Amino acid sequence: MKKIKLVIADDQMLTREGLRTILDLEDDMEVVGLAKNGEEVCILVEQLQPTLALLDIQMPVMDGIAALKRIKMSCPDTRILILTTFIDTDYIVEAMANGANGYMLKDMDGDKMIASIRDTAAGQFVLPAAVAAKLVMRVNQIAGDYDYGHKSSLDSFKLTEREEEIARLILRGLNNREIADALHIAEGTVRNYISSLYSKLNVVDRAQAIMRLQGLN
Repeated sequence: MKKIKLVIADDQMLTREGLRTILDLEDDMEVVGLAKNGEEVCILVEQLQPTLALLDIQMPVMDGIAALKRIKMSCPDTRILILTTFIDTDYIVEAMANGANGYMLKDMDGDKMIASIRDTAAGQFVLPAAVAAKLVMRVNQIAGDYDYGHKSSLDSFKLTEREEEIARLILRGLNNREIADALHIAEGTVRNYISSLYSKLNVVDRAQAIMRLQGLN
């Protein structure tokens, strides 16, 4: 079994060590490096080439967003989950715009955290419902500053009823498996619908789809 190799960056030692203890108990995961600031994690990722890096946002020397930008340039194959206690919409948008593969809250249930890491390693975009809700609020506020005549709607993309259902579940932060369970269909069927949805929205990944969908009525 190929292990998911992880690097954890957080300026709080208890958080770093606590996460390592939890994740190292999983047969398919191995924490290969710990860092206490953004600069250290960039060096570790470049040296170790892990599958995934967990980045706290607020760190000394170099923050998580700056580290994210550097890692995405030097190690584009390493996936990145932003790890934080702050549901700040500015951070969410900036992280997504700079290639983050997901967002994970530090107080997330352990099982959900592990599932999020596995989903991210498998190529899924992870956005917890609480974070998605914040993003919805932010985009709705921005949308209020624009003329309704300039807004588009899901109808303009000619989505099927099922594609609209899946679009709304994506906005709620559900991953492919959770969408399949909610709609009582196979996960492979969900992937097919999402592929069609991406094509109609003219996007290439979940992050872009979420940003596009948030701007619609």
